[in-house]
Amino acid sequence: MSDDILRASPESESELAFEGALRPQSLDEFVGQQKVRRQLQLLLEAATLQNRAPDHILLAGPPGLGKTTLAMIVAHEGQRPLRMTSGPAIQHAGDLAAVLSSLVPGEVLFIDEIHRMARSAEEMLYLAMEDFRVDIMVGKGAGATSIPLELAPFTLVGATTRSGLLPNPLRDRFGFTAHLEFYEPAELHRVLERAAALLRLDIDTDALREISGRSRGTPRIANRLLRRVRDFALVHGGRADTTAVRAALDLYDVDEQGLDRLDRAVLHAIVDRFDGGPVGLSTLAVSVGEEAETIEAVVEPFLVRTGLIARTPRGRVATAEAWRHLGREPRSASADDL
Repeated sequence: MSDDILRASPESESELAFEGALRPQSLDEFVGQQKVRRQLQLLLEAATLQNRAPDHILLAGPPGLGKTTLAMIVAHEGQRPLRMTSGPAIQHAGDLAAVLSSLVPGEVLFIDEIHRMARSAEEMLYLAMEDFRVDIMVGKGAGATSIPLELAPFTLVGATTRSGLLPNPLRDRFGFTAHLEFYEPAELHRVLERAAALLRLDIDTDALREISGRSRGTPRIANRLLRRVRDFALVHGGRADTTAVRAALDLYDVDEQGLDRLDRAVLHAIVDRFDGGPVGLSTLAVSVGEEAETIEAVVEPFLVRTGLIARTPRGRVATAEAWRHLGREPRSASADDL
């Protein structure tokens, strides 16, 4: 194979550059989450003035709101090296010990989905976070010996989409917990303006407003939809106006409220197959051919937040708004449904 084939094209290099540029490099560039930004700014400035590593930070919130970006900003603003890993990658205490023992003083360790880390690793992390020390067990049985290993001072930044799954001893060892909230349309509009400028995409304000309204309050989704609109305008040789946005998002099954194919499948199942509910989670998952965890963690939070379904002791119930969204006349709810 020739070097020309192996070498990245200018177009692919520009796409990689865009991916890197899309992430803000500082808290000033970061859009939204104003309260969290102020809290982090104070924490980082205080650590700099005292010439110490910042306190351990827990970032909690739904996917796509900027937890990884904020972790990178914590390292960048403190001019500290960053080590990135994830909870599922740490399946044994030895995995964590290998990472911790290789940290340099002041390094920022980012663990994504920290609630999925192995329990034995969690217990090792307690001592590491508090005393910057871990105990390594050598040998087995009666001859086993515990050898203390001193660690360089570091800052742990943990990210989780399900903070309730974190054990209390671990959660209590974080000096600061940030709860990220969904974005308002005006904030998403600013996110899209910045991304459009990086893409050099000629798009008007109304078109950006249309995208932000379908982005489910999530910057990651907003940026993804913007790129699909860019692709649509490029292929069809037109401008990225409101008409192009609607055509592109209709093509990708994203409706005016941001519901995708799976969201609507869940609503149709509740309304059409179960007469509006109530219906249990496992039954609902089977009816749409998805895992129950996917419905509960991915689909349900958005549908509940937008008032399209309600969770009751007997199961999930479609609201009157859900019936209207599907073009149906809402049925009268009975007392037994609640």
